Amino acid sequence: MKFLIFVPPKDFRDESLKAVRLFLERWGVKYATSSYTKSDSSIGAHGAIARIDLNTNKANPDDYDGIILVDGQGIEDYKIYDFRPLLDLINLFLHMRKRVVSIGNASKVLAKANIIKGKQISVPKDAETRKMVAMFHGIPSEKPIEISENVITMSGSELEESMHALLEHIGIK
Repeated sequence: MKFLIFVPPKDFRDESLKAVRLFLERWGVKYATSSYTKSDSSIGAHGAIARIDLNTNKANPDDYDGIILVDGQGIEDYKIYDFRPLLDLINLFLHMRKRVVSIGNASKVLAKANIIKGKQISVPKDAETRKMVAMFHGIPSEKPIEISENVITMSGSELEESMHALLEHIGIK
């Protein structure tokens, strides 16, 4: 099993990336980190450095079992939710029946990819993310994780429990 982890070019949420990597490594799940940057690394909001294995433009869904979108201020700063190549890639993953996972405000990307209609979406407390989820006909949820077919959303709170639930859902744990 292998996942593609997407981080914004800068200001991803350090804690989220650390938790995702920790859980995947603990259970022997391979991953590649990707972003839309010309650099070979991305810097988190608190200074963590994420080595970028490949530019997201070069990602092929055939090579992965799913994609995990990491949250953070970079989602807003770079308007990642308006970046058409990423939205198309997410739709490709979903079309191929692979898992699409978002954390916190990265749920905006799923909303703009138009894949949340009628689905329960775990969203953080921020009003902007809730507004966008509602605008694209998702159903905002207070739960820390929502699993709706192959779309999995995490609010970012209680991330450890959410990662346990994700790994159980995909049959690793």
